[in-house]
Amino acid sequence: MKVSELPYKRVTIEELREALPAIVERIRGAATVDDVLAAREEFHKEQKKLFTNASLGQMRYTINTVDEFYVAENEYYDEILPEAQTLGQEYAKAMLESPLRPQLEEKLGPLVFKSWEMSLKAMSPVIVEDMVEENKLVMEYSKLMASMEFEFRGEKMPRTLLMKYAKDENRDTRRECYEALGKGLLAHAAELDDIFDRMVHVRDRMAKKMGYANFIEMGYYRMERLSYDREMIETLRKNILEDIVPVVARLRTENAKRLGITDYKLYDNDVVIPGGDPKPFGKQEIFDAAKKMYHAMGPETGAFIDMMIENEAFDVDSRKNKWGGGYCTAFELYKQPFILANFNGTAGDVDVMTHEAGHALNAYFTFDNEPFELGMGMETAETHSMSMEFFAWPYMELFFGEKAADYRFMHALDALTFIPYGTIVDAYQHVVYENPDMTPAERKEAWNRLEAQFRPWLSTAGIPYLEEGTRWQYQMHIYESPFYYIDYVLAQTAAFEFLLASQENYEEAFRRYIALSKKGGTKLWPQLLKEAGLASPFEPGALKEVASKVEALLESIRPE
Repeated sequence: MKVSELPYKRVTIEELREALPAIVERIRGAATVDDVLAAREEFHKEQKKLFTNASLGQMRYTINTVDEFYVAENEYYDEILPEAQTLGQEYAKAMLESPLRPQLEEKLGPLVFKSWEMSLKAMSPVIVEDMVEENKLVMEYSKLMASMEFEFRGEKMPRTLLMKYAKDENRDTRRECYEALGKGLLAHAAELDDIFDRMVHVRDRMAKKMGYANFIEMGYYRMERLSYDREMIETLRKNILEDIVPVVARLRTENAKRLGITDYKLYDNDVVIPGGDPKPFGKQEIFDAAKKMYHAMGPETGAFIDMMIENEAFDVDSRKNKWGGGYCTAFELYKQPFILANFNGTAGDVDVMTHEAGHALNAYFTFDNEPFELGMGMETAETHSMSMEFFAWPYMELFFGEKAADYRFMHALDALTFIPYGTIVDAYQHVVYENPDMTPAERKEAWNRLEAQFRPWLSTAGIPYLEEGTRWQYQMHIYESPFYYIDYVLAQTAAFEFLLASQENYEEAFRRYIALSKKGGTKLWPQLLKEAGLASPFEPGALKEVASKVEALLESIRPE
């Protein structure tokens, strides 16, 4: 069935108030493990119905943020999901308190119970009103970003289309692009500062109601981080600063010389290849190439891409009032992944068919898995997607023709460059939530300090508004999904290990990748890494060898 034809039906809070407590009572009164598992199955059915319809409603809102029906549906879920979550917590409590817990742990595994324990630390009925307020602020921000228009050379356009000029081979064009970006954001500076300030304070208020010193600990619980903690992230940050940043600075500075640049600016960071970065063929050619690629990878991946195309499970055209980011979601009730993106004629369009499709492939593989309430950590999910970007390398001629070698070099350098940037995003949120009463000016100063530390090769000087330290204001995760972004960094380190392995034995590396993808959501990330033959980035010095090998690889594939 085409995604546009999937039936949508609002799941009401009244339905949930009736169904979920009854399931909880069945668990509490269960005489046998089988009785508990039967009630658990009913809980999963209710959850699947709720989240499938909420995801459908959100998807249809993001493809048109002024669609009155789906705006209203999203506002409804923003109102009721916090209460729905509290009802779900009663289920978790019933499972944790069951006298049959030893037998259930043997059946379901102890990690599920640890996950439930963590979920109870992430919320409480006392913060339901605050959660509703937070949801409203997220929607306020997403509407603002979707409605923004930027004037560039006499034409108004959404940010997604503007940013194609950030990769133009002409430096003056890139500079004008970022000037237009800065001026457009400046016109909404007061709103951006105000929304974020309210977000920070509502999250801080929630954390303090829950008994935490600030939102950081609560934020980690909300992300269900069972396999790593704040101290381990600090070690990761140190590893990146000591072993990744110097390599990136060296590579970027050397590459700038090849571009004829001596004063490296933010608007130079999107271009790698002298004469202009490679541009892919058109939209239809990209889809045709993706189909050939996934069929060449194997029968399972071929069946996957056929299903996605047949069901029209993509929305990739940029337009006004469409949400400005990209994502993959899944409608579990219908076993259907969906990808939203904003094509703009740059190499990023191809990344949609690799990165987001990596997420979709994982969903495709795991729809029929036993419901596993440990869930899937975001670092695991992003490992699926970022690794697929590299496994697509042998097929880049299909997308770029004779410019495929340029793409591979550009892609690897951009991916390595991302790691320090992603670390800034995460470190910045730690600073902000440790100091919730910072002024907007202080927040901007904090961003610039981190930029100087982790991206010393570039400068924002002279770029309107952005030079003040506001690059983070269009990084949607900072507003919408606090503490998510470090998961991209973690996944990128694993993806590079897969890339290096694929250079030695592609078939074996891809086999390990597919095995990991099929298991994602059933085990914790460090265990999945170990089973795939990959190293953990949390040990001191763990990234030194990866950085050295990636630098050598880049030197060996650099186009002359």
